[in-house]
Amino acid sequence: MLVRIVKMSFEPSNIEEFLTNFDQVKDKIRHFEGCNFLELYRDKQQPHIFFTYSYWDSEMHLNQYRHSDLFKGVWSKTKPLFNAKPEAWSVDKVASLT
Repeated sequence: MLVRIVKMSFEPSNIEEFLTNFDQVKDKIRHFEGCNFLELYRDKQQPHIFFTYSYWDSEMHLNQYRHSDLFKGVWSKTKPLFNAKPEAWSVDKVASLT
């Protein structure tokens, strides 16, 4: 399993547009083949910064999403809303406690 973390910083005036867009596509992303989990987080101290946190069956599945029409549509609406370059990490889960 691959865990993907993406940090996004938005122009404050664009936050509502981002949230509306995310709400419209979140189920499609979550149910894309190979995606098993999706969450969106918002920084408490800097409310213009958001993170997505997702689980993928493999890097191949993530790459299939990243090259899909769904991703291209999501990204084309999201990218113009940023006020800084997004950052992304693909990580392995080392420990999980519940």
